[in-house]
Amino acid sequence: MKNKMFLTNQFKYLKTTHSYHLVDPSPWPAVASLGAFMLTSGLVLYMHKFVGGWNLFISGFILICYVMYTWWRDVIREATFEEQHTVAVQKGLRLGMILFIASEVMFFFAFFWAFFHSSLAPVYNIGGVWPPKAIIPMDTYTIPLTNTFFLLTSGATVTWAHHAIVARAKKQTLLALFFTLVLATLFTCLQGLEYVEATFNISDGIYGSCFYMATGFHGFHVFVGTIALLISFVRIVFNHFTNHHHFGFESAIWYWHFVDVVWLFLFINVYWWSNK
Repeated sequence: MKNKMFLTNQFKYLKTTHSYHLVDPSPWPAVASLGAFMLTSGLVLYMHKFVGGWNLFISGFILICYVMYTWWRDVIREATFEEQHTVAVQKGLRLGMILFIASEVMFFFAFFWAFFHSSLAPVYNIGGVWPPKAIIPMDTYTIPLTNTFFLLTSGATVTWAHHAIVARAKKQTLLALFFTLVLATLFTCLQGLEYVEATFNISDGIYGSCFYMATGFHGFHVFVGTIALLISFVRIVFNHFTNHHHFGFESAIWYWHFVDVVWLFLFINVYWWSNK
């Protein structure tokens, strides 16, 4: 018992004698991994029509949503109430976010590689042309162009929100962020409508695979970014951020700009150039 108390006191001492944050033991990484495994396994089983695949997918999704809530709660508590996010910790968080976005760039690079590999030199199996003869591609100047307008405008409004919080203009920050969330929701709804109205699906050869993988994963990233901005909106309402200490919000803005840039590449290459 004495040894345990001694180790506890030593750990507390280490946590308070430097500017870094030694996080407390947490179950959420392991639980999140389990949820991700259940979600992906369930989706694969469902696609192959195995019994119970859908239930496993839903269980994994619910578990990940629960972990998102609890883990976000713990990080907010550490940053806001425990004041653990010192300047040194924030530098580490910034570097971590930069590396994360760099990894996401590589993730989408793979999809663009597959797209250009198939479109620049189409094989005889698909008729030697791109798009393949059996495919009726999306009309570039309908939903895709509208979504481009929505997403680029949301990039401007989220930048407005960032400048407003630096200037300590809380009402302007909330207003700009509200506009961003509305535009993000409109984008997601129109993306879903586009999929419903499409004349081809993910099983229709290389074109369908490239199109739905690239635009689908981008749509998922828009959804994740929307959640991050929504959490930031709530935190701003509760005065969790200051004009100097708001990296949680700033990281969501970085992520949103990344989503904007990826969409520009998708629109120009997958929608416009591919249909010329």
